[in-house]
Amino acid sequence: MREQVRGLTRRRALGIGGALGLMAATGLSASAALARRPSITGAELRSAVPLPPPFQVPLPIPSVLAPVSTSGGADRYEITQREASAEILPGVRTPLWTYGGTFPGPTIEARRGRPITVTHRNELPVPTVVHLHGGRTPAASDGYPTDLVLPEGWPEAGTHMGHGATQAMHDPRAAVTELTRDYTFPLDQRAALLWYHDHRMDFTAPAIWRGLAGMQIVRDDAEESLGLPSGRRELPLMIADRAFAADGGLVYPALRDRPGVREPYLAGVLGDVILVNGAPWPVHEVDAARYRLRVLNASNARHYELEAVGDDGRPLDLVQIGADQGLLATPVTHRLLPIAPAERYDVVVDFTGLPVGSRVRLLNRLGSGRTRDVMAFRIARKAVDDSRIPRVLSTDLPDWRRSEAVRTREFSFRAGQMHGGHGWLIGGLPFDPARADVTTRLGDVEVWRLVADLHHPVHLHLVGFRVLSRRGRPPLPHDAGLKDTVSLRPGEAVEIITRFDGYRGRYLFHCHNAEHEDMGMMANLEVI
Repeated sequence: MREQVRGLTRRRALGIGGALGLMAATGLSASAALARRPSITGAELRSAVPLPPPFQVPLPIPSVLAPVSTSGGADRYEITQREASAEILPGVRTPLWTYGGTFPGPTIEARRGRPITVTHRNELPVPTVVHLHGGRTPAASDGYPTDLVLPEGWPEAGTHMGHGATQAMHDPRAAVTELTRDYTFPLDQRAALLWYHDHRMDFTAPAIWRGLAGMQIVRDDAEESLGLPSGRRELPLMIADRAFAADGGLVYPALRDRPGVREPYLAGVLGDVILVNGAPWPVHEVDAARYRLRVLNASNARHYELEAVGDDGRPLDLVQIGADQGLLATPVTHRLLPIAPAERYDVVVDFTGLPVGSRVRLLNRLGSGRTRDVMAFRIARKAVDDSRIPRVLSTDLPDWRRSEAVRTREFSFRAGQMHGGHGWLIGGLPFDPARADVTTRLGDVEVWRLVADLHHPVHLHLVGFRVLSRRGRPPLPHDAGLKDTVSLRPGEAVEIITRFDGYRGRYLFHCHNAEHEDMGMMANLEVI
């Protein structure tokens, strides 16, 4: 597919691209200057098809997947990964890779402590891997990047397999299956919004871009007793950016037959169309009441700073009640809420008192032009609202202390040289499935210091963590609660603390800028 790039964006991207080599040589000295740049890491593709006006397309709500079995105290689901086409832009068909024929894939509703098994069947033309992001999952079902599900009749090793599949065959610990795989999730974890997506080694970014992403909500009795907005007043919102070719297909600047992207997209791929639940700049009719918004940034590389603004220009409060790993201890009120790729925020917006027929726009203060708009809410009717936001939301958050930590580690997330070209490295090394980067004992508490050159949203598999500090100062308000992804800003050092509990085995930590991830920015985490 051929891509077009805005002139300003190209200049910005080339500036970042030029900085990559400088940072590889000088480390953070160059990133100090980049910290003063706009909050963008990546280059923007420009769509070649006419785009619809904002706030015209209704907001879709992804369907909830029904289990095929509920016996034995566990639920079983089946999902077929297959090619499909959908009308994302009005009047235009777009080919996609999908979970179950839709983008986003169907939502799985689960209960805390009730295990589920999801059988994935791969009818796509490439190998796949499924990762439940935020899941407290045994290693065999965590979606390690070489644990491939091959399409039926996929060529034998060494015959046009592609780099990721070849790497899997050279990984002696890889668990490779053909056509189907069962992923089992005990769900012994807090109620939270999780999401599932492809995690194939070297090719996560194009797979997510083509449509392989869906949401999973874990619920429990304690959360449901709080009286938060629920039912149709609870909205899951998957925000993602894309770009479209003249024929309606998705544009992506992939390299031919090998991982990575073309210049100037090394820092990340941005689209010029903002989708929410797969619809461009949608609108949703709401009651004049409180709504709970379960927000996921499923973009490859785009960061957002969300603001809700009424017709009179006044911002509405975004009352944060939850983070990646579930409810906060107490609510935190924001006017602007930054959200990096893979982060989730659970917020309540109060439309009470707004005039019927008025509108609230959800804006992206980091965007420009069309990417400044996200979606809108139209106040359709007055309504009774018996929901509330308790002063105390949760009392089960872990209270790990520095004094409990058995060790402190430091990791740098920086550009560097990889296989003779530009790559993205952790601790100066690109990802290697055969290398043990971190080994920790089950139950150990550790403090990690994460240092960035550009923007890097860092995700730990298996465990949640608390943010201890940014730049040696207290965490920011949006760092509250238990997280599994933390946004590092250019030139920034962030400290986190966690306990490695749950399960033994091989896991990952990595940057969730999907292009960075594919180009080496992952590392192994072994729990023994």
